[in-house]
Amino acid sequence: MTENDVGVEIDLRFFANFRTAVGQKEIVRTFEPGVTVGDVLAGLESEFPELAGDTLDEDGEIKPQLSVLKNGREVVHMDGTATALEDGDRLSVFPPVAGG
Repeated sequence: MTENDVGVEIDLRFFANFRTAVGQKEIVRTFEPGVTVGDVLAGLESEFPELAGDTLDEDGEIKPQLSVLKNGREVVHMDGTATALEDGDRLSVFPPVAGG
């Protein structure tokens, strides 16, 4: 980014084993303008090796049964990994839920 560019600050929230992998329930990261959900998830997998392969599949799409919410709304009902993020957005990442 140049000095004149304004970063996009995203509030990232993690749940269950993802919270354990990241080491906290919430982090704030600044990204380049034009960042997408896919960009953020790929960046998280690079930053936190314990998440590698847990959020995106080999095609770069959100893994099945994974819930990713932008400001409380499921991104699969928006533009999926291409969903644009803006300054101040909250991205919540929920791993698959095991149950019976």
